Amino acid sequence: MTEFWRTHSKKATLEEMMLDSHAQDLTVQELPEILSMLPSLENCRVLELGAGIGRYTQHLLTKAQHVTAVDFMESFVERNRLNNGHHGNATFLQADVTKLDIPKNSVDFIFSNWLLMYLSDEELQRLSEKMLESCNHRSGDTMRKFNPTCYRTEAQYTQLITSAQAKDQEGAQTFGFDVVLKKQVQTYIKMKNNPNQICWLLEKAQRPLGGTNHFQTFQQFLDYQQYTRNGILRYEKMFGAGYVSTGGASTTKEFVDLLNLKPGQKVLDVGCGIGGGDFYMAKKYGVEVLGLDLSENMVEIAIERAAKENLPSVWFYRDTILHIDDKLALFKRFYSWLKPGGQLLISDYCCGEKPWSPQFEAYVKQRGYILHTPAEYGKIIEKAGFTEVHTEDRTSQFIQVIEAELQKAENIKVEFIQEFSEGDYFAIVNGWKDKLQRSNSGDQRWGLFIAKRK
Repeated sequence: MTEFWRTHSKKATLEEMMLDSHAQDLTVQELPEILSMLPSLENCRVLELGAGIGRYTQHLLTKAQHVTAVDFMESFVERNRLNNGHHGNATFLQADVTKLDIPKNSVDFIFSNWLLMYLSDEELQRLSEKMLESCNHRSGDTMRKFNPTCYRTEAQYTQLITSAQAKDQEGAQTFGFDVVLKKQVQTYIKMKNNPNQICWLLEKAQRPLGGTNHFQTFQQFLDYQQYTRNGILRYEKMFGAGYVSTGGASTTKEFVDLLNLKPGQKVLDVGCGIGGGDFYMAKKYGVEVLGLDLSENMVEIAIERAAKENLPSVWFYRDTILHIDDKLALFKRFYSWLKPGGQLLISDYCCGEKPWSPQFEAYVKQRGYILHTPAEYGKIIEKAGFTEVHTEDRTSQFIQVIEAELQKAENIKVEFIQEFSEGDYFAIVNGWKDKLQRSNSGDQRWGLFIAKRK
């Protein structure tokens, strides 16, 4: 690694540091995009790893109380010091990050850009910080006689980073990293048609005691139990390519077509799943789509599919809001994000009037759902400020869809079991039968809601 960077750091230029002849143009676009994702750094002590010549250091110094900028190559460190040493809140270190000794609990925020791809898996697992990173394949265009870079997929990075754990000084508590935000860097998609530049915002969080059957956060429950990667793919096998929710492509097309979208409009898809609806909207209507989902595994698959679909207008909602307690606060945020005349469309699980059956009570509690009747749901949307709120109880359609999907399951039973397992097959089929019973009894309902911002 030392030999590699001695070859590429002779003049300590931006082009050398980024290994790209278009470094200046890329930086103009990339810097504001990355910086916009940072939380407030006021009164924070920041550790910047792989700081290079100070491309980000100069901006971090204006936002944080203090920045310690670390890099492996002396020429980069000295250029950073020359450019930013006049700031009174900066410290510059030449060090190997795998051997860096920083006092425990002394840093508020760790920033890293284009560093971790130069570490082995073992080194990366030992180095667990909040980071922004590049992955999959090389991004620059500089010729390299040899290349020690370790290219990983986005999913491999996430797994390595979030699996790292450490105990506190007393050894009483265990901590790891939760993913707060992960997205493709749009600068590289737009300028280089490269969807493989990914940034993460991670948060140090306490890990639960007692093994993997206990989850500290709802996200952990989704990714390790309800929506494991295998679980997602088996849902997709039943619902159709790109979909993991009831109705799949048919109901998505029906509902989206009600919006009369226009080319160039921007769509926020909250609860995007693995992206089938997003790809449909982008292809048919020419809109830009930002897909959000709480499940890390969902987003990983969606990003993989977006790269294969070659849809730069889709960045990484349906039936997800049932997990959110304060729906009024959420809908108010939706209202504030929309342009005047913007539209809201939600399809979601609802419930019948109480009292519910004991079985449904137990189901809702186990899943962590926060449910309302369709009428109550519509009133919450109105209270958030929306107008022209259109509320429909689509439970009868929901029942028809489930019955059709059960028939499909029977038709592909042999194929499904060969691809997954008999246990996977009956887990889904029995789940559908339970859902059908809950819907027929009136406990579980399905609502469709369309509204506008003034």
